[in-house]
Amino acid sequence: MTTAGRTEDLPARIDPRRSACVLIGVDDYTSLDPLRSVRHNLVELRAALTDEEIWGIPEDRIVTVSNPVAPADLVGPIREAGLLADDTLIVYYAGHGLLDRHEGQQLLLTLPGSVEDQPDTCVRSRDVRRAIRDTGDARRRVLILDCCFSGQALTEMAGANRGEQGGMVAVKTLREVEGSYVMTSAPKDRPSHAPDSRRCTVFTGALVDVLRRGVPDGPGMLGLHTLFEVVKARIAAMKPEMPQEPQDEDRNGVGGLDFVRNVAVLPPLTPPAPADGRPPRSRIRTALWSLAAVAAGLGVGLGAQPAADWWHTAHPVPATGECGGHPTDAPAPRAVLLDHSDALNKKNVDYEEVKGVSALALVSQGPDGVEALALTDNSPDLLFPLSLGTPSGLAPVADTAHTLRRANGEKFPEGELDGEGLVVERGGRTALIASEDGPALRRFDIASGKQIGADFPIPDDLRYWPRGSAQTGRSIEALALSPNGRHLYAGWEAPLAKDGDYRGRPAIRIQRYTGTPGGTYTPDEQYAYRAGDGMNLTELVALDDKGGLLALEREYTSGLGTAVRVVQLSLEGARDVTGVDSLHGLPADGFVQDTPVFDLAACPAGGPGVVATPGSNPRNPLLDNAEGMAVGKEWTTGEYQGWRPLYLISDDNDSVDQITRLYALAVRLKP
Repeated sequence: MTTAGRTEDLPARIDPRRSACVLIGVDDYTSLDPLRSVRHNLVELRAALTDEEIWGIPEDRIVTVSNPVAPADLVGPIREAGLLADDTLIVYYAGHGLLDRHEGQQLLLTLPGSVEDQPDTCVRSRDVRRAIRDTGDARRRVLILDCCFSGQALTEMAGANRGEQGGMVAVKTLREVEGSYVMTSAPKDRPSHAPDSRRCTVFTGALVDVLRRGVPDGPGMLGLHTLFEVVKARIAAMKPEMPQEPQDEDRNGVGGLDFVRNVAVLPPLTPPAPADGRPPRSRIRTALWSLAAVAAGLGVGLGAQPAADWWHTAHPVPATGECGGHPTDAPAPRAVLLDHSDALNKKNVDYEEVKGVSALALVSQGPDGVEALALTDNSPDLLFPLSLGTPSGLAPVADTAHTLRRANGEKFPEGELDGEGLVVERGGRTALIASEDGPALRRFDIASGKQIGADFPIPDDLRYWPRGSAQTGRSIEALALSPNGRHLYAGWEAPLAKDGDYRGRPAIRIQRYTGTPGGTYTPDEQYAYRAGDGMNLTELVALDDKGGLLALEREYTSGLGTAVRVVQLSLEGARDVTGVDSLHGLPADGFVQDTPVFDLAACPAGGPGVVATPGSNPRNPLLDNAEGMAVGKEWTTGEYQGWRPLYLISDDNDSVDQITRLYALAVRLKP
């Protein structure tokens, strides 16, 4: 065992044949939110580490521990692997990370039954480090943590080195092991992110991507610290809306030792295919394993190409059908993708381009087609009349746009109108529009485009600094009107600065207004709900007069693409948080409960060529920057009797790299 005071030289490379590795992941929770990305982490990381082209650890020296129920189930495999390793012991954990707020902010690793603020239901990170340190004769010990607040482990280790006592740390840590390395997905006070349940988390996804793709112009062999630096740079380049900054600490140069082959510069170890075209046996095994993983629904990580692409190329399937990944309380799907259309993309109507579409509202619905209005957030803001076609046969056509103007007919100055939310009032002659600039709520005559009356009042705390704490450029993004016209709901895109997030889930405020159709609306109550991890609110639709809403959430991360999901909310009986200064620390029953309806990434994307123009998600050509949503009347006959049609439209941000895409789905909502 390598301990303080041991001075013998360490070998130049971490030897996979004499090392051992434990991959621990928790994705299925009874109290905390599920983390489906973790199961992809385990599959993809194991595949990369066992690949002889990368590291090549033997299968009998790497163990995967999925959803350990008890602390012994998590720590036990670490001790067993420690007895096996002569060279290096590597331990990886992914799951929710919590902080013991009563014991010096100690990091807690969670189990499926872990409960917030109940440390006894978790595993203390110091116990994991002790198991790594105290077991076996491995020369080096490596710990990799992919969880919220994981950088706290480094703080605890530093505290031990200073001789701190009590809750900070009660045992000696890896700092006392000459030959240790720790890598964490986030700082001590920040969350880690998993924006798409169909693929790896942000951190592990980037790590797998670097392992599989290598580092162009890099050295032939990559050490742990080099991997860390590249992963950190890639995550920073993604510019996620909620930043994530990995951390690491190296003792005795372990991070600088050769670890894995840099596949970007080294020739492959596998010999070329024989003349008869048959691939080598190792490649056959890899292909069969990958195909089995796809068939089992295990998904593909950030850097892996699906092994079954050849099948889809030969047998392209349509981008229609049931959307998978439905909630556990819904054994049948709640959404079916009916059609999509890119007919509006870069379309010019009377020399005005359909671009920057930020909201969609239905005007009329009939068996022969649907009429709607689309709002753009460019300058000047435009309202395009649209004919959509039918839900199963989208054929959108835009007519001449109405330019939004002040009451006197003048254009709004730059920075005064950034239309993001749209509802059409009874009769279809007027529209209410939410502007992110200001922020502001206004009524417009649709035919003339002129504002009618004064701006609606906005509570001070929902405004920008210095009057409020709304984030610049991320205020009112969503707008909904109850069918009877009595209640207007305005949703803020992102948390107020004073509200923050809850383990990566933004605390969003929804302001309710009460008034009369065509008359004034006055703010009366505020509600709070937690959006998905790293997601932001982009649209609301009122389903009834009792506070039933649909919320459209979207998140974009450069390099990873777009994530889009729709959830159902019920404000009936919900707590009014108007007087709550900050939502940070608000009890769970203070938030509106959300019911997932569908994740657009779980809808069929079709075979090659079916989606003619790929969207902004590199792994799913169907996905793009959905910002507008509208819901039609319930079907009373036919295959989807009792369901409702739902339309999404994407904002191309006036960019050649994004598209204006219309989607139509059938959704089954809770009563």
